[in-house]
Amino acid sequence: MFIIKRLLLAGLLTAFAAVTALADPVRVGSKIDTEGALLGNMILFVLGDAGVPVEDKTELGPTNIVRQAIITGQIDIYPEYTGNGAYLFKDADKAAYKNWEKGYADVKQLDYLHNKIVWLTPSPANNTWAIAVTGRFSEKNKINTLEDMADYVKGGGKVKIAVSEEFATRPDTLPAFQKAYGFKLSDNQLIILSGGNTAQTEQALAQGTSGVNFAMAYGTDGAIAALGLKILEDTKEVQPVYAPVPIVRESVLKQYPQIKERLSEVFQTLDMATLQRLNAQIAVNGVPAGKVAKSYLKNMDFIK
Repeated sequence: MFIIKRLLLAGLLTAFAAVTALADPVRVGSKIDTEGALLGNMILFVLGDAGVPVEDKTELGPTNIVRQAIITGQIDIYPEYTGNGAYLFKDADKAAYKNWEKGYADVKQLDYLHNKIVWLTPSPANNTWAIAVTGRFSEKNKINTLEDMADYVKGGGKVKIAVSEEFATRPDTLPAFQKAYGFKLSDNQLIILSGGNTAQTEQALAQGTSGVNFAMAYGTDGAIAALGLKILEDTKEVQPVYAPVPIVRESVLKQYPQIKERLSEVFQTLDMATLQRLNAQIAVNGVPAGKVAKSYLKNMDFIK
């Protein structure tokens, strides 16, 4: 009888293994940018380590492409940002997205209601529009927040800020900062770079090009850490918070419930400084995103 039971158990285990092997893989997507590749690869490795079959669909495209893919079931999971909820949903509470907790709560509710997509635990980072200074300038002038910057400007401090035309003119970017913090920059204090992406503005700041001492940036840009720059804190929450969050189709989460806990453990460690450092390894040092992701997860004991 004991031998028969062992044979039956062995047969059941073999059948289970066969079913698991035949299960459709979880298709992991991401946006086609540095941080998208980093976070997408983290999701791939963590799910694989948790025994979930996966298919690599990372660096799929911009937001609209990746969103359409998850809604139509072409991918199952990818890293999104809370702040995009204000633009993805017509019924979003747009004011809520200037607050980390409220924005997350609103988009989590809306995406489940409309699409049965579940937002898991967000990172404590914020990859949003920002203004940066060098660490040396910050320390010398005691400028750590946008309130400090406003006091510096109103006190007659020298300002040359490197920006894109979009950042200079869009009502929700630099003009919104000036209005909220009560300062005004003149045209001759702005250096508008052609194209004006953050790689250009941050390089100009780090090198002091044409006297630049402030620059447009994004919160988790890799060059921030690599160039010794500092993001000024937006204490009045002028900008929406763009916290990275893994989002997954409910049907997939029900099939593999371990996804929630395993990814939550990882994303809770991805604060601003950590993402800046990891992004820098990719964008500045040229290390492949998959290698950076795997190394971080192993060093933190998230995967074997």
